[in-house]
Amino acid sequence: MTSGVPLIAVVGATGTGKSALSLDIARRLASHGREAEVVNADAMQLYRGMNIGTAKLAHADRAGVAHHMIDVLDVTDEASVSQYQPHARSVIAEIIERGNVPLLVGGSGLYVSSVLFDFEFPGHDDAVRASLEQEAVEFGVGILAARLRKLAPETAARIDPRNARRVIRALEVIAISGDGAELGRLAPQVTAAAQAWSQTLTLVCHTERDELVARLDERVVQMWAEGLIAEVADLIPLGLERGVTASRAIGYAQALGQIRGDLSEAEAISETQALTRRYARRQVGWFRRYESAVAIDLSAPESDVAVSKLVERVIAHNAP
Repeated sequence: MTSGVPLIAVVGATGTGKSALSLDIARRLASHGREAEVVNADAMQLYRGMNIGTAKLAHADRAGVAHHMIDVLDVTDEASVSQYQPHARSVIAEIIERGNVPLLVGGSGLYVSSVLFDFEFPGHDDAVRASLEQEAVEFGVGILAARLRKLAPETAARIDPRNARRVIRALEVIAISGDGAELGRLAPQVTAAAQAWSQTLTLVCHTERDELVARLDERVVQMWAEGLIAEVADLIPLGLERGVTASRAIGYAQALGQIRGDLSEAEAISETQALTRRYARRQVGWFRRYESAVAIDLSAPESDVAVSKLVERVIAHNAP
């Protein structure tokens, strides 16, 4: 990649205004003659047709800014950070080669870190994974989570015990390596910046907890009002229920439950709200580890100054 071109990362918990901020930065850069392009780092926005529940910006709302790594997977595909990483980095390289400014935008912590930081992923063993998946089906993920706590308590503390996919992945790595020596590479702490670019400027969007909780709860209600159930119904013939990742997405799993009659609408909304709040807490904890990042509350008056300074730094980097 071109030396001296900074990568801008706009990250943070769901509902904190990342999309709006990225478009604001792009607009300000455009006023200085610099074109910006967005690279998505939200795992669920990779899926075609999953729009309302992921708060995906419609094309008409992208203000003419190019967006990449959106709508690249079918709902039957399994989203994988190990596959996402090289593709996202390649897109960023192409943006820089065009002379434009890349904006990495999203809240999926591991996906963001896979781009920003220099780490690789442990190998896979399909047979081991299949065995663990079958065990989860027969006995429940709780048994596997308990095993992970015994074998690798530090890793288990970083993983939601109800997230079967991540629990199974951790146990798969332990089985492959024999002693779990490579587990740290599953969700590494912040390390040295990747050598793919010379500098990263990172903004972590922040909203006070009480305000964020209220905003997220209202957003879930709005998702149902905007037609999430109809969106999910349209995705069922495309294989949503068979999708390992997509079918478990927050909001989509609950909408499927409502369609099947397992949940009432009120129950589906309430469960989605609770899971969204829990997910946001994990996101806040993840991005708190980004020591060199600048926290920004878009409702605070000083946020405008912070964004202006960032744009000025980017322009200075690209000055002839």
